[in-house]
Amino acid sequence: MTTPATAWPLENAVFSAAMLAHRLPWADAPARALGLDSLTREGAARKVLAHLRCSRSGRPVRLRTPFGSFLVPLGAADTAGLLAEAAASDALAAPVRLDAAGRRHGLYPHVPLPPDGVPTAAALRGPLAEELEKVAAARRDDHTLPWEVWRPGLLRAARRAVAGGAAADDSLLTEVLLRTAGAAGSRAYDGRSAALNRRLAPYLADPDPGSAAAGLVRGRAGGPVVPAARAQGVPPSGEARPEEALAHTLAVVSEAAVTTALQALALAAAGVPGAADGPAGAVALALDHFPPLEAVVHPVRTRFVWDGLVVDEGTEILAAPGWLRDPADATAHADATARAGSGDGPGAAPGPGHDRPSPLCGSPTGCPATAFAVHVAEEIVRFFTEAARPALLSPALTPDRMPFTLAPHTVLVALPPAGAVPRAVRAGTPASSAASARAGADRLDRHARSLAACAAQAGWDGDETGERFRMRLLEHAERCTRAASDVRAAARRLAD
Repeated sequence: MTTPATAWPLENAVFSAAMLAHRLPWADAPARALGLDSLTREGAARKVLAHLRCSRSGRPVRLRTPFGSFLVPLGAADTAGLLAEAAASDALAAPVRLDAAGRRHGLYPHVPLPPDGVPTAAALRGPLAEELEKVAAARRDDHTLPWEVWRPGLLRAARRAVAGGAAADDSLLTEVLLRTAGAAGSRAYDGRSAALNRRLAPYLADPDPGSAAAGLVRGRAGGPVVPAARAQGVPPSGEARPEEALAHTLAVVSEAAVTTALQALALAAAGVPGAADGPAGAVALALDHFPPLEAVVHPVRTRFVWDGLVVDEGTEILAAPGWLRDPADATAHADATARAGSGDGPGAAPGPGHDRPSPLCGSPTGCPATAFAVHVAEEIVRFFTEAARPALLSPALTPDRMPFTLAPHTVLVALPPAGAVPRAVRAGTPASSAASARAGADRLDRHARSLAACAAQAGWDGDETGERFRMRLLEHAERCTRAASDVRAAARRLAD
């Protein structure tokens, strides 16, 4: 047995430079303009990864960075094997997310979803389509789906798929969930988690038959907590509460619906190879290139051995698929596509890739909620690609060059229906009234954004009164968004 090798000072410096380069999105433009692809963030990551794999025979290596000292596995297979052994040995503490600036953020505790807690494809497709039709109906007159329409609509769809039809209108449920997840690892977490559990309890008491909540009730979600769940911060009480499993599932499905599905739709619209092959390929490619959790730190609390390598207590394992994936390695996408297409629906038997770390929740091993979330994202992409021919308006993507990041709020997709022809507008006609109504709807959207921005300020976090005012601001923002959608629907009626 051996201990992990330590990188040379120069290797530490080069690896640190590649990590820090993620903070400089403008750095790629001059390098590409000069034809120096090796100096772009993508090129630097490829060079560093290739060097470390060669110099260390592909084995995990200790690296010192400005963000801390980490044991870094250099490939997907080693990352999966190392974390799986650590989880099986109950050697991991709760993980944290590492952002591009090196800041650490708590992750919502991973609570296993029982296999029979996943809705069947038949039960999911109808309710999900109803919500997606509402999103499609809210698109602008130029057929675009802006972020302020996409995000609330897909969050609503996620709530319905996970907690049932009664939860679809409960926008505050999502806000409470996000604030609870943001408090993970802090003293405020227990109180916010209790509030979230209370809000979820009614959906479990009378579950919608086609939702994950009904499956949790059927599957007796209070089963034994496995080591992987305990490593995510679930107390070793022997029982996991159904509310916690439902909250974890809602968090993962919401992320996949809002972020991954939109990225996959953008890749499919841009004709990127693999994404144009179907929804499963598009979602797999989006998760491969833009994992929501780019880098996760797994602290080791007890010594364990993996493949002859001794990992001591106090080590921090850095699982960074978003930073360490070789952009030129086509096998990574092939593996991701195989994982995505391993079943016929959310309740299908897990494929060989389901034991890998989750790119959505930070679990060191397989996550049934992630498999369900991936299927939801695939259904979203399938719905919009079958209903129209998506066109990517921004940002500019080319099939032969993938960006390192694709922030969902920068994505603008148009969904023109077949045969749509713009009509001329004359004053004093219903069409002119429709144009006025659309302008009013735009003002309502701007007002909703300003209210949401005000609610996002940190000053409301001091006490319960501030939190209550913050929730009211968010309620007003949601009402303005719904009103704008209704006004646009009336405008379309006038314009017909």
